[in-house]
Amino acid sequence: HIDSPVTQHDACETCPVFCFRDSKLIFCLFPGKVLVIGSNLPIVAAPGDDVILPCHLEPMFDVQGLTVEWSKPDLKPDPSDRLSRVEYVHLYRDRKEVPDMKMASYFRRTELFMDDMKHGNISLKILNVSEEDNGRYRCFIPKLQSRVKAAVVELVVEGMVLHSDVVQITLLRRWQMKSTGCTALVGRHYSIHMQVTGV
Repeated sequence: HIDSPVTQHDACETCPVFCFRDSKLIFCLFPGKVLVIGSNLPIVAAPGDDVILPCHLEPMFDVQGLTVEWSKPDLKPDPSDRLSRVEYVHLYRDRKEVPDMKMASYFRRTELFMDDMKHGNISLKILNVSEEDNGRYRCFIPKLQSRVKAAVVELVVEGMVLHSDVVQITLLRRWQMKSTGCTALVGRHYSIHMQVTGV
């Protein structure tokens, strides 16, 4: 006879799925294949946007009791740090964020979807991105019982110029503007309003 389920935290952090208590014993049910899934395509954003770096586990299960690490694997360690400690973009441990170990540039700019972690969603939201946030991001669950404990998502922040301007042109011959149906006359100066979008 199996009693009501207990949480992973009540059992052990290394148990990636639900556990059940039978008398004085605890049974953990492990999936055959657990994968950390990121995105094969880069996430493209403009400066000032809020972005979501997608990452989840398949099959889905509650990861609230596990440690989740988001970092930038291409960053070199701080040479002044003799221990070569990892600085995290976001660190989730013991069911809460650990801000003391995150990079200063991401302070108060990152968050997980806490209510969705029970479904295996470990996507990271980054607020107000800039071009300094460009690069690869690694999502890692160190104690996950799987061969695939990490996934990498690339973020591309592209600067965009969006403005309205008045451009004066000289039309050298009669021609038809197909988009508006207007006809321009030879040798006349025209002022037109244009919205220019550049990358």
